[in-house]
Amino acid sequence: MLKRKIDFFLLNWKNKENHKPLIISGARQVGKTTSIREFGKTYNSFIEINFIFNPEYRDIFNNGFDVNSIIKEISLLNPKFKFIEHNTLIFFDEVQAYPNALTSFKPFAEDGRFDVICSGSLLGINYKQISSIPVGFKEEYIMRSLDFEEFLWANGYTFEHVNDIFSYMKKLLPLPIVYFNKLSQLYRDYIFVGGMPEVVNTFIKENTFSNIFSIQKRIHKDFEDDITNYVEGLDIAKVKNIYRHVSSQLAKDNHKFQISQLGHGARFREYNGTEEWLKDAGIINIAYNLEKLDLPLSSYELKDYFRIYYADHSLFIANLDEEAKNDLIINNNYNIYNGALYESLISEELIKQGYLLYFYKNGDSTIELDFIIRVKNEIVPIEVKRKSGRTKSLDKILNNSLKYGVKLTNSNIGFKNNKFTFPHFLSFLLKKFFNETDYINWE
Repeated sequence: MLKRKIDFFLLNWKNKENHKPLIISGARQVGKTTSIREFGKTYNSFIEINFIFNPEYRDIFNNGFDVNSIIKEISLLNPKFKFIEHNTLIFFDEVQAYPNALTSFKPFAEDGRFDVICSGSLLGINYKQISSIPVGFKEEYIMRSLDFEEFLWANGYTFEHVNDIFSYMKKLLPLPIVYFNKLSQLYRDYIFVGGMPEVVNTFIKENTFSNIFSIQKRIHKDFEDDITNYVEGLDIAKVKNIYRHVSSQLAKDNHKFQISQLGHGARFREYNGTEEWLKDAGIINIAYNLEKLDLPLSSYELKDYFRIYYADHSLFIANLDEEAKNDLIINNNYNIYNGALYESLISEELIKQGYLLYFYKNGDSTIELDFIIRVKNEIVPIEVKRKSGRTKSLDKILNNSLKYGVKLTNSNIGFKNNKFTFPHFLSFLLKKFFNETDYINWE
């Protein structure tokens, strides 16, 4: 059983007084059901209802959404279910197959006798189907694949280990070489494995890469099947076309996603909304170019100039052509696709920390910054380098307009000329670093 960050969120949710019903959304196969089932063991009674495998339970709301009526209908279908007041978790799974179940959140919240969790893949894009969205009577959590910290946990590392690593980062001290080398090796494994739980479990169990690539391929195909099954109001072929071309579009020098490259005569207006559908489904992440470096960042994003990354980089690996994959695996060429692999990894870690994705490229292309984040009241650019080397764009922007910058590379921790240098494998700690240090202050 993999330890996940959602485990701690769920326990806090349960222990919070007057907590509301919870929606856990996310892409398929990121571990939602497994984590909720494990959490269900903390209750005296756990009731799981799957609207795909048990479609008859869609009728439990036929007589309305009164709690007593719902409980009665559930017990008629399965008299073995026990409803213990204040010690029962009702779990509605695959709720995308019957999103109207969320209408029950308000009566359950007002009743207060039973805890309720709804979960499902692609849930966020099905809200339009709900007859009465329970605004103010729900909590939400987006679950994603394993980040590098969770991957460390899967490999036997503890909170204490991570805290020890963070203590060096917090003081801007280089990691001991034994730490650096071991974490670099683990991060290499993470690059190949990715964060999908089934793949991670297989890797941990077998301690080999032999079978994980076929699992990644299958998961990649499963997502494509989801597109076929759930896309509404959009051209399915166009959504699939974007999904299939993420890796190849990142292979270009500027990594910009160009609709015109998807096929002869393809135009942006014809694909309008397709990339947003994939983003809302939790399948891709989108980074928007900023028109200018000013706050708030969202006010300056260019909606027609963006980069697309897979939400889990294992999909990037799965979608590589055989020549590129062999170059990566056999020759350890991590610079494939013009360094897009590391960009993809960092985009994923930023999203999992709650950042939105932005990059900056000025009009004459003399400055290009891989990512832009807000830290307190400062705009902080991030440049991602495969190897230690010059950061021309970052240096130029720090000399002219911005105060601080971050360089993510294969070098150890350092700080010089207001530029923080961290190894790639510490990117999962960036938000914690800026929150718990005062190198950048509120002004």
